[in-house]
Amino acid sequence: MAAAAFLARRDYACGELAAKLRERGFEPTVVSALVADMVARRLLDDARYAGHYVDYHRARGQGPMRIRRDLEAFGVAAALIEGALAAVADWAAVARDVRRRRFGPEAPTEWAEKGRQARFLQYRGFSNDHIRSALGPDLELDS
Repeated sequence: MAAAAFLARRDYACGELAAKLRERGFEPTVVSALVADMVARRLLDDARYAGHYVDYHRARGQGPMRIRRDLEAFGVAAALIEGALAAVADWAAVARDVRRRRFGPEAPTEWAEKGRQARFLQYRGFSNDHIRSALGPDLELDS
């Protein structure tokens, strides 16, 4: 079965797996019934998926805004996304670590370099507060 083959490779969110199955030509009613059955048998669990997704992408240096956007695109419920993101105690510390790994231990002193590093962190999905924490308190960012 196609759903089992997908799940054998990695975990999926319910919406993501349903979209993949519909792309393969399965009828929407069959896909809905299959996904519901897999949820009932705990083969699919969006809360578990969101938690693993946040852990993996946080370790890769991505911030909460980017992770939230990705999970929303996969059809994960907002409450599950917020719960998984809240499990990370300190996103500002993650942003500081990402900045340190990419640019070295010294905080930037020149505005041009602060801007470059801020854009990098923003692209990675960190909020302005996280970026301020990573670059220093004298940085002003537009919201």
